[in-house]
Amino acid sequence: MAFIYYVTQIQFEFGAVKLLRQECERVGIQRPLIVTDQGVKAAGVLQKALDALSGVRVTVFDQTPSNPTEAAVRAAAELYASGQCDGLIAVGGGSAIDCAKGVAIAATHLGPLKTYATIEGGSAKITDRVAPIIAVPTTSGTGSEVARGAILIVDDHRKLGFHSWSLVPKTAICDPELTLGLPPQLTAATGMDAIAHCMETFMAPAFNPPADGIGLDGLERGWANIEQATRNGQDRDARLNMMSAAMQGAMAFQKGLGCVHSLSHSLGGVDPRLHHGTLNAMFLPAVVRFNAAAESMQKDRRLERMARAMNLTSGTDIPAAIQDMSARLGLPKGLAAMGVTPALFDKVIEGALADHCHLTNPRIATAEDYRQMLQASMQW
Repeated sequence: MAFIYYVTQIQFEFGAVKLLRQECERVGIQRPLIVTDQGVKAAGVLQKALDALSGVRVTVFDQTPSNPTEAAVRAAAELYASGQCDGLIAVGGGSAIDCAKGVAIAATHLGPLKTYATIEGGSAKITDRVAPIIAVPTTSGTGSEVARGAILIVDDHRKLGFHSWSLVPKTAICDPELTLGLPPQLTAATGMDAIAHCMETFMAPAFNPPADGIGLDGLERGWANIEQATRNGQDRDARLNMMSAAMQGAMAFQKGLGCVHSLSHSLGGVDPRLHHGTLNAMFLPAVVRFNAAAESMQKDRRLERMARAMNLTSGTDIPAAIQDMSARLGLPKGLAAMGVTPALFDKVIEGALADHCHLTNPRIATAEDYRQMLQASMQW
């Protein structure tokens, strides 16, 4: 059975952060905990949110790590309790938003965080008791502001997914103005994350035509604008389209993702210093080649449809085009340039086979398939 759900209230415009107090009132949040990080604070974006909340009693947690951990969730949940907070505002990229989702669980549910992980059978244990969330993305990447999931590193060092419709933010405030100061390298890495979401969910075999349309349009917007957004971060049109591509990828990936994310989740857990969006860019070419033989890909002409959205001649051009784009954006030319060695392969493969994205790929990968994808992604 196809389950199709769209999704939450979205305020999408330049200057939308000014609506933050209004949205708190609408949702019923009177004493919010803002979850953010030091980079957002240093860039002055946190202050813009605080200015919009003038007169509201606010507590701030600004220690979100680049890959959010259960330890960070615990620390933020303690602030939530001591501040007698009644809701969360996530201001930042996917890390801050996912950390806030972890706090929404931890502050209202008993037991260790892994209890609620998808692969531990925990999704059904996440109830509507979760603290309400308003999400204010400051990057154009994960789209977590409109998604039901979060990715968190739990205490046993696994990088796990947490999924529940109760975790979808009550409001997504998408203000492209907040991304104008994003550095080029982060623009490129988060932008490729958004493109990977659009592509991988479009390749996923589940029946969901609205998601396919949204993902394909997001791919077209992201592919056409990522270079300009990276080269000229003040280009408002490019920034708007990249934020839309990120949002659309996450709206669509209720279909599921696949081997790109199985591998990047696992490798990101093994080495949390590695950026998730950059890893997705590294794995995309090998996974597209692997998926090309899938019956659903051939029947629905998915490679050709993606190629048209990317202004390419043929679906067979896609892997090389992704590699060329990554190089033009200044991203690494393979995993080896990121410090990954074959010594990590066994542990990464073990995690990929257990990941929640493994079974939604159009072809079910074996351990040897994953090994070949890792090897192919080492150096271009």
